[in-house]
Amino acid sequence: MHEKISLAVDLLLFTIRNDRLELLLVRKLDEPFSGMLALPGVAVSEDETLTDATRRCLKEKMGISEELFMEQLFTWGDDLDRDPRNRVVSVSYYALIPYNKLSEYQEEKEKGANFYDVDYILSDKIEMAFDHKKITEYARERIRGKADYTDIGFSLLDEEFTLPDLQRVYEILLGKPLYKANFRKSIADKVEETGELRREGACRPSKLYRKK
Repeated sequence: MHEKISLAVDLLLFTIRNDRLELLLVRKLDEPFSGMLALPGVAVSEDETLTDATRRCLKEKMGISEELFMEQLFTWGDDLDRDPRNRVVSVSYYALIPYNKLSEYQEEKEKGANFYDVDYILSDKIEMAFDHKKITEYARERIRGKADYTDIGFSLLDEEFTLPDLQRVYEILLGKPLYKANFRKSIADKVEETGELRREGACRPSKLYRKK
């Protein structure tokens, strides 16, 4: 018999770097699962909401206090022994941040917190603590589904971006190539030109856009 039930939140913070979807993980320094990778998480205090606990986790692990796209994912508690110490029910949240923004928080992030390629995380090459690989897989599928019918991809871009930037984000989230003409037609009423250009090397300058 479990003597008590604890409530926690687990955070899945995603970004895109080098055309890969990446996820924030921490290295556990104590038992159980010492030395293994895990999702960052915190126990929920009696005087805070689930959302507040998740924001506190963001602040403690990465130094991030600004508002990000964040959404509740799922509640994990059917496995009564998911944590060998005691009965823990966890509510997972996922959040998205442009990679360029992360440089602002390098000095504030918790030691041992780093981003890892999601495909690598879900491969047979590593084990994760608790049921965190299962949670990660569930989150990736949720994001793929959301990318198919929402504006979720904009949350992984800087305020100004090119249309190829935007298309590439959606291709990464969906896990498949997209036809340029069809994609641009689908997002035409969601973006507007800034009047600025991005010049990169000898390539033709690209128009910069922002979300309407």
